[in-house]
Amino acid sequence: MPGTRKLGRTTDSRNAMLRAMVTYLFENGKIETTVTRAKEVRSMAEKMVTLGKQEDLHAKRQVFSYITKEDIAKKVIDEYGPKYADRNGGYTRIYKIGPRRGDAAEMAIIELV
Repeated sequence: MPGTRKLGRTTDSRNAMLRAMVTYLFENGKIETTVTRAKEVRSMAEKMVTLGKQEDLHAKRQVFSYITKEDIAKKVIDEYGPKYADRNGGYTRIYKIGPRRGDAAEMAIIELV
C-alpha cells in the first residue's frame, strides 16, 4: 500500500475508504476532500491507471480486486489505460481550495488530467 498516512482510522477502515474514494474518482472524474486524503487517493489512483495500461491478465485482476464497482474497473482498463498509454505517470491533479468551514481542515479537489 503506497503512503504511510494513517488518517486517524484503523487499517481495514482506511483501506475501505481509499477503495471507495478511488472508485468514486474514476466514476466522476474529480472529488473534493482533504489534502492528506487527496494525496493518498492520488497514489492509489495512479497505481490503478498504471495497471490498467498493462495488457496482462494479472494486472486486470488486480484492478478488479481493488475497485469496488465492476463497470468502473472495466472503464479503467478500457478507457483510461489507452488514454494515458503515452504518459509516464501524473494522471491526477490536486488543487487546494482553502479551509473547510466547520473545522478549518485544508480542502482540495483531486481530478483526472
